[in-house]
Amino acid sequence: MSWRSSFRCSKFRHIFGKPATKEHSYDGVPITRSVHDNHYCSANPCFIAVVTECAGGGSFLVLPIHHTGRVDPQHPRVCGHSGRVLDVKWNPFDDYCIASCSEDCTVKIWDIPICGVQQNLTKARKTLIGHSRRVGLIEWHPTAENLLLSAAYDYKVSANHITLWPKWVPFIFMKRNSHCFCFALLLSVSFNSDGSRLAVTSKDRQCHDRKFNSHKANKVLYIVGLKLLLSTGSSPWNHRQIVLWDPDDLSEPLYEEDLDGSAGVLFPFYDPDTHMLYLAGKGDGNIRYYELSAEKPYISYLTEYRSLLPQKGLGVMPKRGLDVSACEIFRFYRLIAIKDLVEPLSMIVPRKESGIFQEDLYPMTAGNQAAMTAQEWLLGVNKGPVLMSLKPETRVANPYPETPGEKGMVRQLSSLRFQRSPAAVTEIGQEFVEEVKCDLVILSYIAM
Repeated sequence: MSWRSSFRCSKFRHIFGKPATKEHSYDGVPITRSVHDNHYCSANPCFIAVVTECAGGGSFLVLPIHHTGRVDPQHPRVCGHSGRVLDVKWNPFDDYCIASCSEDCTVKIWDIPICGVQQNLTKARKTLIGHSRRVGLIEWHPTAENLLLSAAYDYKVSANHITLWPKWVPFIFMKRNSHCFCFALLLSVSFNSDGSRLAVTSKDRQCHDRKFNSHKANKVLYIVGLKLLLSTGSSPWNHRQIVLWDPDDLSEPLYEEDLDGSAGVLFPFYDPDTHMLYLAGKGDGNIRYYELSAEKPYISYLTEYRSLLPQKGLGVMPKRGLDVSACEIFRFYRLIAIKDLVEPLSMIVPRKESGIFQEDLYPMTAGNQAAMTAQEWLLGVNKGPVLMSLKPETRVANPYPETPGEKGMVRQLSSLRFQRSPAAVTEIGQEFVEEVKCDLVILSYIAM
């Protein structure tokens, strides 16, 4: 009988989490007490935004990324919402533009000064209206410029070009079985790499197919590059669970695993450059690390980071903001509400030669340049992300040359694609639901 090591050969086997010291964290941040299942934090190489608790409205802090240490209790905030802020997201192609959504039924687009917020910011660049109930989710399109998606408690999924259209325009979003159409409350959304498809998890409040109750999905992620879809949720025995799916066939899962009996929502984070998956539970102090592959067994457990301090939410630094000289491959910003602390947590791969760029850890990655305009997306164009190198002083040419837009055609398509009632769109057969399984839905955008 031949001997075989129980350890899987992987260059990430010894990855570890390195928390920042208190001097290099953000101390004294009054983190929101909202119980909504969002991250309440968003980061980019210039700023970190954190949703805060306040009286008489909603606000969030925007701090320069290197402004660590004790935060002044009177530090100016972005405070233009009249209700609690539920989500904030930085524009992936503009480090000085951030979107926020709120219980006041609006989404606001803010311009942040280069020097940071020096006084309370109350006037947004644009206020997007159209939802009749609180807006719980916002997500930027991964490759199209200035295109933002929102989901609210009025069961509407909407999109907006933040510089052209005056208000939100609705997508159809309905769950379907053999007999009825049902509006659904979105719990999570995830675009694929070129933004042509959207996976969502939903809570159906009107009808439910009992035979699809084996996995109650809560969060979902496209596993870019491996043609997989991952959802986190709970099993019939209320165990926290991760499930892998084939995006083209949701009839049954490819892999499922029960993790533990905790009640907190599991937030999944995926790094397509390293095929690393991180699972962080709301209210937990630990973060699990996995490595994914396109073949069975699909997922391999590596190790986990443990802390006695529970996290309320987490922000993630884009790859272009990491310290490549320290072999940092991922960075979280843990919101520790019981300490009013935002703690950076770096995922480090130990290497003997420090300070040298490690080519195998940092392949070409999605950069901060849009692949197309929103007008091109209206024309039915789909493009993958513009890649960049993380090697210092390296520039990569844009593979998508700029072409003049067909403005008349864009206006015509905009009118056809969006400015119709849901009934009118249904009549012409423009439906976005492809498959439904366990409250997990894949949507496709179809150009007319």
